[in-house]
Amino acid sequence: MFFSSYQRVYPLSEDAELDLWKRKKLLEMQKRLMVKKVEEEQKKNQKDKPKPDIKPKDVLKRIFVGRAMEVWDQAWKQYPEIMQKLEPDLARLVMSGEIDGPIDENQLLHILRTIGLDVRFDLKIKILRNGKLKTISEKLKEK
Repeated sequence: MFFSSYQRVYPLSEDAELDLWKRKKLLEMQKRLMVKKVEEEQKKNQKDKPKPDIKPKDVLKRIFVGRAMEVWDQAWKQYPEIMQKLEPDLARLVMSGEIDGPIDENQLLHILRTIGLDVRFDLKIKILRNGKLKTISEKLKEK
């Protein structure tokens, strides 16, 4: 069979051009739809996968800085029922990215007080005088 380098190209009619354009657009749309379905399926599979057992307290320890863990422990001592429900929720917010960055003791105390938990601390003020540590009550008794 012999092919010549010269071939005649016949222009398409307007209907044929329009039909070709429609087919191209339809293929593009189908391709985008398939990509979207695959992405949604991947996201669904990631959600369905069991996550390794990460304890909520371990998640919170990662973001607590300063004395925030002391505030957290004190809140647990005073409000164990509420903190048992709060801990997994706060850890979930951290893992989902809704809470990002470190949380210090002031921020944590503000969060706890915002939800109605008035965490109290035992404060002991000590005075160093003449090389001896004395509490305020001892100092006041001397006078």
